[in-house]
This record gives sequence, structure tokens and C-alpha cells, in this order.
Amino acid sequence: MPIHLLALKSLWSRRYVAGLTMLSIALSVTLLLGVQRLRSEAHDGFTRTISGADLLVGPRTGPINLLLYAIFHIGDPDRGISRATYDIIAAKRSIAWTIPLSLGDTHRGFTVIGTDENYFRHYRYGGSEPLGFARGNAFAGSDDVVIGSEVAGHLGYTLGQRIVLSHGLAAVSFADHASHPLHVVGILRATGTPIDRTVHVTLDAISAMHLPPPSPFAGVASSDDQTRARADPYSPYALTAFLVRLKSPQMIFTAQRAINGYRGEPLTAVIPAVALQQLWEVVGVAEKALLVVSALAVATGVLGMAVAMLAGMNERRREMAILRAVGARPGQIFALLMSEVTVLALGGLGLGMVLLNLLILAFGSRLADRYGVIVRPGLPDAQDVALLLLVLAAAGVGGLLPAIKAYRATLADGLTVRV
Repeated sequence: MPIHLLALKSLWSRRYVAGLTMLSIALSVTLLLGVQRLRSEAHDGFTRTISGADLLVGPRTGPINLLLYAIFHIGDPDRGISRATYDIIAAKRSIAWTIPLSLGDTHRGFTVIGTDENYFRHYRYGGSEPLGFARGNAFAGSDDVVIGSEVAGHLGYTLGQRIVLSHGLAAVSFADHASHPLHVVGILRATGTPIDRTVHVTLDAISAMHLPPPSPFAGVASSDDQTRARADPYSPYALTAFLVRLKSPQMIFTAQRAINGYRGEPLTAVIPAVALQQLWEVVGVAEKALLVVSALAVATGVLGMAVAMLAGMNERRREMAILRAVGARPGQIFALLMSEVTVLALGGLGLGMVLLNLLILAFGSRLADRYGVIVRPGLPDAQDVALLLLVLAAAGVGGLLPAIKAYRATLADGLTVRV
């Protein structure tokens, strides 16, 4: 009988122990591949969020903090940028286009961005992919709103839907802008970025929602109001940040130094690609730690398999003696044990992949809604295959000890003279 068939029959005779051993390997593989898949998707999500912009400009703060709240909508800005400053910088001859960003409102937990038509015209993500519309079109007035794909899917919104925004960045707000309802005129195509979870309105809409009711004594916004916008990041006269595209890429560092040294108000200009790399280096410490923990889990599963096989060697002495009696050589006994290890490892790898895909199907949507990490079920990629081969090799190393012990034991039995 071929060795691999004999190994299958031997494992079936000990199916309960073999099943638990296979399950322990499967769980460790699920953890390892799950962490790897999250690392890969999170990294792709970071790097594909924005492209095409040379600079991200905001109030004086750290580069990572500016990137987090302006692009990923994580955290709160401490200050705002006056629109007068934005107009001065946007009018520079070296600048091709700018995209203003005004944060400070939400809609049922989703971030609201005040911007202009340049957002839909020039914003790029991934490999310079433009924003596209699944339905409808860009806003044309202060009563229009454009929503991301996840907003539409989660809330069930369609074109013409009437919505009311809320003041503040908290998930629950008690200050609704009920006096200025908006109507959905466009739904963006899915991008796999924070844009999918964003509500877009015009800058005029932001101003209209936050201005006090008209008064016979009220005039136009004074210069004092414009100045106060620098201290209040949620003022209707303030911007949170803005994106800049230069006419010549060679001018990036010159423009960055000029904006950082702007005397009108303290500003920070960062290169998005550099800030993304810095952000990933910070996050990388945690993800590497998770990868180490999952690798230890795999080592524990492999060690458990070796321990289970070693513990069962004494009980299998009769089985080995019978095999020797029918003519099996010590090398064949060694191959039998290694075949059993291979079957257990391959079964654990396959079961681990199935469990991972089931978990993704069950919790993938929640992961995307809460953390913005989109993980899809599917076959293993090149990195997954490399990890699976490493696990298989580790299982082979773990199975060497019981296989060598069986080899030596059967060899000694074969050399013993019985009377």
C-alpha cells in the first residue's frame, strides 16, 4: 500500500486527536493570514487614499496629525485657516489648482466636507483614478449634497433624498441644521477610501448653515470675523485645509518652504506621499507586533502537533511492530510519520483558509464601516502563499522529532534478537 494512503488510514484510526490537531493549526493559520490580509489592505488603503496633489496645507501642526484629520477624518483640528489666506495662496502663478476642505459637521456619524467643484474635477486616488458618479452629478448650489457609496448603502439614500446635517464631529449631535436641509444630487462610485464614507457640500452651504439668522442690524462679514476664523476651526469663514497642485513638480520644496514661512498666519505644508510614509511607519510598529504574535500562534500550533504525535508514540508501538513484521523498513516508518505530518499540515492550511474567508464574509462589512479597511474573501495571493509554505516547512520541522524517534525505535526493534 502506498505510504500516503497508509498515512490517511492511520490518521483516520485516530481521527479525533488528528482533527483537534488539524483544528489548532487551522486557527493559527487563520490568525496569521488574517493579520497579513489586514496589513496588506490597510497599507493599500493608506497609499491609495490620495494621489495627484503636491502639497496638503493646514494650520500649524504635525504632518501626521494634519494628514489624519484632513484626509482620513480622524481627530479634530485645533485651528482653522482663514479664507483670505487661502485666496492669497491659491492665486499664486505657480499653482495649477487647489481644493479647499472644510470640516466640522457630520450626518448620522458620517463626516461632512465643504469644498468646491475642483474636488470632483481634480481629486485623485489610487493610481491617479478620478472620482466618478454611480448616479447623479456634482453639486451645483448650496442646497445640493453629494454622498459617498458607503453613505448611500448604509443609510439607503437615493437621488432626491432630503437630509439635514449636524454640527460637530461626534457620532451623536444635538445641534442639527434643520433650517438648511439639503438634497442628494449625486452618489459617488466606490473608491475604497474615506471618500466612500463622506458627505460633500459646497462651501456656501457650510457658511449658510452656521451663520446666525439675518438681522436688520447685521451687515456683511467684517474683517474681525475673518480674523476670528483663524482661532475657530469650525467658523463659517475658516477652512480646515486645502490641497495644492503645482504647475511644475520641481517647485514642490520651494513652495513648501514658502507656505511654512507664511507670515499672515501659521501654516503647515506637507507632501502627502511623505506624510503617508511617516504615518505607515508609526502604524507599522503595531502591525509588526501583531504579525509576531500570529507567528507565535503558528509555532504553538506546530509544537502542539509534535507533542501530540510524541505522546502517541508509546501507544503506537504495537502498530509499528506490526508494520515491521510485515516487512516495513525503518525508512518507510519515517516516511509514514512525515506523511502524517504533511496531511495534518495541509488539512490545517486548507481549513484555515476556509475559516478566514468565512470570517471575512461575516465581519468584513463591519470592518469597512467602522475602520475603513476593506477586506474581501478570495484565494491567497503571493504573500499568503509564501506564508503558507513557511507554515508547511515549520510543520515539517516539527514532525521530524517524532519521525526520528519512530525510526530509531523500529530500527532497534529490528536489530533485537528475540528468544
